[in-house]
Amino acid sequence: MRLGTPEGLRRALPRARRRVAAARPRLPRTRRGQRWLVQALMAVCAAALVPSAWLLTTADARVRTTADAPAQRVAVVFGAGLWEGRPSPYLAHRLDTAAELYRSGKVQVVLVTGDNSRVEYDEPDAMRTYLAGRGVPDGRIVSDYAGFDTYDSCVRAKRIFGVDRAVLVSQGFHIRRAIALCRSAGMDAYGVGADDVHDATWYYGGAREVFAAGKALLDVVFEPDPHFLGPREPGVTEALAGDLTAAGGAG
Repeated sequence: MRLGTPEGLRRALPRARRRVAAARPRLPRTRRGQRWLVQALMAVCAAALVPSAWLLTTADARVRTTADAPAQRVAVVFGAGLWEGRPSPYLAHRLDTAAELYRSGKVQVVLVTGDNSRVEYDEPDAMRTYLAGRGVPDGRIVSDYAGFDTYDSCVRAKRIFGVDRAVLVSQGFHIRRAIALCRSAGMDAYGVGADDVHDATWYYGGAREVFAAGKALLDVVFEPDPHFLGPREPGVTEALAGDLTAAGGAG
């Protein structure tokens, strides 16, 4: 009997319903089983919130505004994507904030860290060009071309560029994770969240941080090496030395 006939369909439908019913998850029928299921779900939810709670307790007291940020010699700006080779609006807001910190004398050097894993995609150079157009001298901008994620950027800032103290610049939904990761890398870090309209992208970023916090906690626990470590870079030291020379000459 062929399945396409009415009789074949009538016989096939009960079998299909049985397969669907067998595949459907079954809830416990006893009170003890139901109680165990509720407790298991509560434990999973609590475990999911642990990384976010860790970020709040570790970093919340170190979030500042451009007005009350402590004076540090270096600002670290994290990449946030390019649009047609230029900084995305969110990245532009981060760079505007860093330029304001420089102009107000809060920082002397800006370390821009981002992705340059492809020839046609160069976050650090786009960030440098944008900052230069906002009044930050090119000699005060240092580029990290292997800041593939926040953890890599923090570890490389400390181990490769020798940054011990810094003001970190990012969006408000991301800045606590940046502070926590940079502090775990051995840096005395404060953070400034760039001003942004709370649009759909902002809320998406906030929701994404719940999952990113879990990865951040694992990075802190296991301390993996960045994707690319490489040799020590003197850029920050040289930029700071140049700034001190210029200050001495002006005096």
